[in-house]
Amino acid sequence: MNNEFSWVGSQKNYVDEKFICNVNHVTVGLFGGNSSAGQYKNEDGCLEWTNTKHDWEFVMLLDAHNTAESAELVLNTFEQKKSDIQEGLSLSVNNFFKKIGEIVLNIFHDEEFRTKCKRIKGETACIIVVRKDKYIWWFSIGDGIFHLFHPELISLGQYQVNQRHFYQWVGQVNTFDQPVPCFSSGTIELRNGYNYLFLTTDGLTECPGKLYSDPREILKVLSMVENKDAVYYLLKDIEAKNVRDSTTIISWKIAVSKSATIASDQ
Repeated sequence: MNNEFSWVGSQKNYVDEKFICNVNHVTVGLFGGNSSAGQYKNEDGCLEWTNTKHDWEFVMLLDAHNTAESAELVLNTFEQKKSDIQEGLSLSVNNFFKKIGEIVLNIFHDEEFRTKCKRIKGETACIIVVRKDKYIWWFSIGDGIFHLFHPELISLGQYQVNQRHFYQWVGQVNTFDQPVPCFSSGTIELRNGYNYLFLTTDGLTECPGKLYSDPREILKVLSMVENKDAVYYLLKDIEAKNVRDSTTIISWKIAVSKSATIASDQ
């Protein structure tokens, strides 16, 4: 079974074409947009590494503009650091979550990487999500979207993990070249039962009609059919609505048997 997947739109743009695959239990969906709406290129990118034996996933979603060079550079750089990241993932849960932020920040702060960024054309938003055991670490530069669906959170109106931040990028225009880099990051605990993790670029949410800007509409589809079929349905639907922008989706479901934190009076 395939344990990893890496792609950038400059390799194959999937304009007028949908692509769906599973990386173990993680579904990846790609759609380059409609040429009839004026689309002719795809500057998204994604990376997925999974390890069912050691119970973790590492996923990255990129949404570049101007060119795909920034997405290519970020993907290639993380591929080069793959052994360091996966070695960290082999640590105990508490040690790994202390280390992962340091690993990622060192990559983006690296002087050689920042020099390469200055030589390319364009920049990219980047969101990274890592799960190990019942915990999630996430890191976001820019406007990527990360939803977490669970009944206990839904009952409180909580769907989205990260706040989208515009005017943040890595690449030719690079937040890590500022005196104080701008990004957001956090750690969250998954709840007991099934947790749906869903990442997407904004082609889905900004499709004509903007139906899927409401996460409840995404959840409806995920609740109707299996994950792979749900991702296909979403891409087919925005294709029918004549979306121009490309859309990349990464979606998976995690069953947690351990109890989660609750208030002292519950």
